[in-house]
Amino acid sequence: MSPARLRIEVAIVLALSLGASAVYSIVSIIARVTDETPLAEQSAALNPSRATREWLDFTYQFLGVVFGVAVVALALYLLWQPGRSPFRRIGLDLTRPGRDAASGLLLAAVIGVPGLALYAAGRAFGFTVAVVPQPLDTYWWTIPILVLAALKAALVEEVIVVGYLFTRLRELGVGPWATIVSSALLRGTYHLYQGFGAFAGNALMGIVFGWVYTRWGRTMPLVIAHWILDIVSFVAYPLAVSWWPGLFAPPAG
Repeated sequence: MSPARLRIEVAIVLALSLGASAVYSIVSIIARVTDETPLAEQSAALNPSRATREWLDFTYQFLGVVFGVAVVALALYLLWQPGRSPFRRIGLDLTRPGRDAASGLLLAAVIGVPGLALYAAGRAFGFTVAVVPQPLDTYWWTIPILVLAALKAALVEEVIVVGYLFTRLRELGVGPWATIVSSALLRGTYHLYQGFGAFAGNALMGIVFGWVYTRWGRTMPLVIAHWILDIVSFVAYPLAVSWWPGLFAPPAG
């Protein structure tokens, strides 16, 4: 494929996925900082309810997960080559389950603890909004849906921003560190809606994940680590809210 077609393909894939999220996040942070309410007194909801009726809320949530991974299927399809599996190409397979699981757990620990500290610092200094989690006791299916939503986020971000983007940028002749930094900045940008602390934390996460991918050539440990981190954010986070309400609870009023 010619470089021009590769660039167009990358632009289309990003416009259908996290590139669009990055643009919306930029608009969101501009709206937040120009609002009369200080950034520290604003909030962002994680996985909010989409309907008042239970069956309708479940339907919307489930369809959001199913159709949310469609762009992952598109990226894998575009990476497919005759006789060469796209899953094997980016290391999204089950050939090393034990090693990938252990590596994912290690990455989750390395990223998770500093991430919580950065969020706490952001809240303390007023450059990160309060993140509001979904209540765990809403319906019987809430936790399973949140776990699936975490898996969707892990697949979309790691397959698109790492596996797909690194492959295409390498084919375009972009160097490894330029690729790592570009991917990390994109990752940070589509989290800007949560504030500048979220941008910094996710950009640093992108640097670590990008460097690890260039060393290991596998997205599976990244997906596992990201899935664990998001399960903690989506499911364990409400527990932290109840334990430390002054730090995590949304602003009053």
